[in-house]
Amino acid sequence: MADLRSCIFVDKLQPQTMCYLGTFVRGSLPRTNMAAQIIEIAPGLDIEPLTDVALKSADVKAGLLVVERQFGYLEIHSRSTAAVRTAAGAVMDALGATEADARRPEILASKIITNIDHEHAFLINRNKAGSMLLPGESLFVMEMQPAAYAILAVNEAEKASPIKVVDFRMMGATGRVYLAGNEDAVRTAADAAEAALTRGLR
Repeated sequence: MADLRSCIFVDKLQPQTMCYLGTFVRGSLPRTNMAAQIIEIAPGLDIEPLTDVALKSADVKAGLLVVERQFGYLEIHSRSTAAVRTAAGAVMDALGATEADARRPEILASKIITNIDHEHAFLINRNKAGSMLLPGESLFVMEMQPAAYAILAVNEAEKASPIKVVDFRMMGATGRVYLAGNEDAVRTAADAAEAALTRGLR
């Protein structure tokens, strides 16, 4: 029996979230304000037949299909919210599950670091794929599981506050988020990210 780890609906991909996603998708590139669905499952190889179901059930595009060590990931998107919902519903039917059966997100770490030191900023920037973290800015870091919830946290934070997306990792044992900006903006973003995962939005 497949383990539905995440079933995350994103109503409108925000610009930075979408652009960061574009740094590692190998399929169709989503656009800002598109609806998206992310499905994370174990065992990982089970994502392949589910991808087939999703793509044949509605007019959606696949941006991400990854089978990693333990888990499989699928990201689909469309300008049509209804199409994304239809494809996700077909996947749930194939699993004999509902979105409510997905694991609830668990926040493992959530911290704000104010007035980042220049050397700390340098170290973080060497490992990032998004915006630059500058000395003196505040940094919000968050870790959660299942990992795919990282994209939800980032997207909701970006909706709520004018922060910079420095990094987010949505595959693997845990997800991680790095957001930066002035302290007030970062605190607002942190609140939005935590609220999204606490509600377990899908």
